[in-house]
Amino acid sequence: KLSEPGTLLGPIKPSVCEELGINPINVVIPATHDTASAVAAVPAADERFAYLSSGTWSLMGIEVREPFINELTERYNFTNEGGVEGTTRLLKNITGMWILEQCIKEWKKEGAEYSYPEIVKMAGEATPFRSFIDPDDPSFANPPSMAAAIRNYCAASGQPVPQTHAELIRCIFESLALKYKDIHEKFRVLAPFPIEKLHIIGGGSKNRLLDQFTANAIGIPVVAGPSEATAIGNIMLQARAAGCVGSLQQMRDMIAKVVETETFTPQDTAAWNEAYYKIKHLLK
Repeated sequence: KLSEPGTLLGPIKPSVCEELGINPINVVIPATHDTASAVAAVPAADERFAYLSSGTWSLMGIEVREPFINELTERYNFTNEGGVEGTTRLLKNITGMWILEQCIKEWKKEGAEYSYPEIVKMAGEATPFRSFIDPDDPSFANPPSMAAAIRNYCAASGQPVPQTHAELIRCIFESLALKYKDIHEKFRVLAPFPIEKLHIIGGGSKNRLLDQFTANAIGIPVVAGPSEATAIGNIMLQARAAGCVGSLQQMRDMIAKVVETETFTPQDTAAWNEAYYKIKHLLK
């Protein structure tokens, strides 16, 4: 039957313990699926936040008490998913680091292999605001060549075509940040509270350059971390079932005390706003 996250189901069956050679341990339902556990680990002090679960795919949303089902959520293709303590995660799926990952795989086959610090350095040194893509455009779903798909998109939309690897990386990072801004603007209209912070969780939270770009684009502070949010949210719901914490907010308060995060303050917002309104017509 359907049960709430944090429900204690009981110990593992003796037959399973015997087969695995383990002592009986309790089985606790986490928040499902992985994004729900990750959002439970957002170290927020109150409800006035949006979250971005960042990895190969990105999921941006807000936490609300009731599902939002209206003309706007249908138009924006927003999803209502269950959360902890009866909350609803109103969210939007966005293509994430998939585009960069496919480029890196492609370049590696060509003999060009970069470390992550090198990728960030290349992006930081490339000319800003030169070319943009919509990361969710169908042409980036699984093309034979991701680099060629980016170049074709820029050429078709009348923009300068990225030539170097550094220009392609910069295009990807800036485009992701501006896509996050576009979705954030839509959530600002829907949210029943002012969105004062964006919490970036998941592996993508370790991308400090993209974290800063995102803060610049959306114009509010970005709090990055924890990177292992799914595992932490799962653990904290087990702790709740064991009586160590009593509520979702207590879970978050504890996580905020012990997990290291980094806050990025918006910079050069005028230039990012100008770039956004320049290419807003490209974003679907």
